[in-house]
Amino acid sequence: MRQKLIAIYRAFKGDTAGNIAVLPLHGPIMAGKRGRQGINLENTEKLIAKAFSLPSLKAVALTINSPGGSPVQSALIMQRIRDLAVKKDVPVIAFTEDVAASGGYMIALAGDEIIAHPASLVGSIGVLYAGFGFQNAIRKLGIERRLHTAGKNKSFLDPFIPEKKADLERLKTLQKDLHKYFVALVKERRGKRLKGSQAKVFSGDVWTAEEAKKLGIIDGIGEMRSTLRERFGADVRILRISPPRPPFASLFGMRRGRDGAEADLSLFSADDVLSAIEARMMWNRWGL
Repeated sequence: MRQKLIAIYRAFKGDTAGNIAVLPLHGPIMAGKRGRQGINLENTEKLIAKAFSLPSLKAVALTINSPGGSPVQSALIMQRIRDLAVKKDVPVIAFTEDVAASGGYMIALAGDEIIAHPASLVGSIGVLYAGFGFQNAIRKLGIERRLHTAGKNKSFLDPFIPEKKADLERLKTLQKDLHKYFVALVKERRGKRLKGSQAKVFSGDVWTAEEAKKLGIIDGIGEMRSTLRERFGADVRILRISPPRPPFASLFGMRRGRDGAEADLSLFSADDVLSAIEARMMWNRWGL
């Protein structure tokens, strides 16, 4: 709020340097309560709106650091940013940090340009399903699995029964459809800027910034602040849009997590622990 008031005052005084809103989108992309370990539309929508509401707005910069996650939440966030960019007629520049993979890259497609840090990992335009099979474990423990369904496919990919050929074929069909959606989105947003063969670009592989630029999935290589000041002038104000800190948070053991959200370190539910483990595994895949 303070930043917005200062920006309004400067605009009133005839200060023409302008503002750039920086919107951090960091963490795995998870729906519902699991999103407390990362990002989803619910916990970013107000921040997105705030970024586009600054006066004298020259551009919105996205800083993306995400190993991916929910394709639906990724698409919803991307589309919300695009809708406001068109409505406000404001350019959006996406800057990738450690990694912008899968859903993280999908969010980056909200940018009119995508600029990657030289050490970024970018891409992974594909669909992943990962799970566990526990049927042998419960057999050794003497546990009997009791599962009753109405509908022959209701037990699809149940982890406590052996995989079925029909389930795997169905899974491949679902993944193919989701991949087709992702590919269409990349083609729509990147258009003629794509340079590599489709087989390579849409293989699900991930690349360094240099290779990603050659393939046309990013536009340039650089660092956010120096790039923005070069584009918009040395006097432009770069304002980070962060979640508000709850009053007296420090008195109650609250601190900011990796995604910028507040976390109470003294109160953990089983769901919180599992979500944290899942998030950690997603980051570990990229060595982070």
